[in-house]
Amino acid sequence: MTQAEKMEIITIVEQSQLSVKATLTELAIARSTFYQWYKQYLAKGYEGLASRPVERRGYWNQLPLKEQEQIVMLALERPDLSCRELACYITDRERWFVSESTVYRILKRHGLVTTPAYRLMEAADHFANPTTATHQLWQTDFTYFKIQGWGWYYLSTVMDDYSRFILSWQLCSTMQAVDAERTLQQAMRVAHLKEEQRPKVLTDNGSAFVGKYLREYFDKQHIEHIKCAPHHPMTQGKIERYHRSMKNLLLLEFYYLPQELERRIEEWVNYYNHHRYHESLDNLTPADVFFDRKQEKLKQREKTKQLTLIKRRKSYIRQQVQTL
Repeated sequence: MTQAEKMEIITIVEQSQLSVKATLTELAIARSTFYQWYKQYLAKGYEGLASRPVERRGYWNQLPLKEQEQIVMLALERPDLSCRELACYITDRERWFVSESTVYRILKRHGLVTTPAYRLMEAADHFANPTTATHQLWQTDFTYFKIQGWGWYYLSTVMDDYSRFILSWQLCSTMQAVDAERTLQQAMRVAHLKEEQRPKVLTDNGSAFVGKYLREYFDKQHIEHIKCAPHHPMTQGKIERYHRSMKNLLLLEFYYLPQELERRIEEWVNYYNHHRYHESLDNLTPADVFFDRKQEKLKQREKTKQLTLIKRRKSYIRQQVQTL
């Protein structure tokens, strides 16, 4: 309440024919609050009822203004990054630590964060016994794109289940077993697997994957073929989510030649593999996990965090000494 409102309440209570308790009950004012005001009034008069300014304390780990401004600038330069991804980007590239929650609060304050109205997809995307290393299990599937004047084209993709790294992809004019075989052969070349090293391959029950042609290929290559349960696509949740993320971006444009679409897919795969942070991978990229850089990157982040906190603590102590 304002200074005048407090004085008015004190006057009403003093002049009331009712008891203090009954009067304050009618006014909906707590007695502890009233007596606090009255004590200030008796001690300093009307001036004692003025609201005291809040003393803001500084904290040693408070984010400096310069770093707050840098977060806003990076968010404007990279609108494709979420708060989580931006925090990881700053730690990895700028070499100073900031938490995801801090990034969110700063961007929210500047109107740069909006809450999504709904979630597009929510599904369990792992087995009861998840993979523990690369090349234990691959997922492969088709998705489709329409090219103006050319009709429908089909993208065949092979993903490593553990790292989510895209091993190979092919843009095909058909969606047949031979297209899936060609993509798997390319993945084998990229993976540089030895003759005795063969991953399990998970597919859905599409016609390209359940026919005799691909079954003979799997037998020849000594590959164990796993099919997801019918009408249960969440078994392939990782590659389904990958296709969704890719199409959310690529379908913002129209394509008039297959080569145009292939170029954009190549750019996306490079970004996805080497630059896109995955929350399920401890906010690392698929390439970090696939090429066994996980522990090295996590140790570097922890070191960056500790150095940043030490720097902020020293800066805070220096400021406190200067004010003495």
